[in-house]
Amino acid sequence: MAGKKRSLLGRLLRLLMWSIVGLVALSIGAVVALRWLNPPTTAFMLGDRLAAWQDGKTDYRLRQQWVDWSLIAAPMKLAVIAAEDQTFPSHHGFDLKSINSALEESERGRRVRGASTISQQVAKNLFLWRGKSWIRKGLEAGLTVLIEALWPKRRILEMHLNIAEFGRGIYGVGAASTIYFRKPAARLNASDAALLAAVLPNPIRLKANAPSSYVRSRQRWILTQMQRMGGQELLRKME
Repeated sequence: MAGKKRSLLGRLLRLLMWSIVGLVALSIGAVVALRWLNPPTTAFMLGDRLAAWQDGKTDYRLRQQWVDWSLIAAPMKLAVIAAEDQTFPSHHGFDLKSINSALEESERGRRVRGASTISQQVAKNLFLWRGKSWIRKGLEAGLTVLIEALWPKRRILEMHLNIAEFGRGIYGVGAASTIYFRKPAARLNASDAALLAAVLPNPIRLKANAPSSYVRSRQRWILTQMQRMGGQELLRKME
C-alpha cells in the first residue's frame, strides 16, 4: 500500500512538473510570437465581454483598432510615458524606486498608489485577469521578465498604446482618438494626448469626453512632464 502511495505521489509530481514546463514553454512561445504578430484580442477584453454577457448588458460594445507605431503621433507616445512610467526607456521591467515607495506608504497605513510599469501593464492586460492576488502578481512578474527580454522597448510601448483601456469598451489609441477627437491617432496633438493619458489610471471613472477638474489638472501636469522630458530624443532611443 505504501509503495502504491509513493508511486501515485511520484506520478502526480511528474505531472505537475511537466505542466509547469508546458506552461512556461507556452508563455515563451506566445511572447515570442507577439513580438511580430498583433493580438486579435487580450485577456482583459475577453474578460470584459464575458462580464457584460453574464450581467446581461446587451448594449456592451467593445471597440479597438490596431494602429502601427509609425501611425501613432509622437506626443501620444510621450504622454503615456510621462503619465505612467517615466523610467520606461531605461528600466528592465520594474521600477524598483516606485515599488519601494509604495511599500513604505503601505507600512505607514496610507493608500498605496500604483507602481506598475508599462511593461507590467502589458503583461497583465494581454495574458492575465483583473483583480489583485499574489498568484497574479507572480505570473505578471514572470511574463514581464519575458517581455522585457524578448521585445524591444518600441514594441512594448506600441502594444500598450493599442491594448490599454481609454473608456468603457474603448481599447487602444486608435479607437480612443476616433471616438473622442474624430481624428486618427497620427493627428493627435500634445493636448489631446495628455488628456487621453490622464484617464489611464481609471478609464471607467475618469472620462476623456467629460473631463473633471481632476482630469484637467492631471492633463496639465502631464503636459509639463512632456516638456521636461525632451520628447524627440527620448523616443529616438526606442527606434
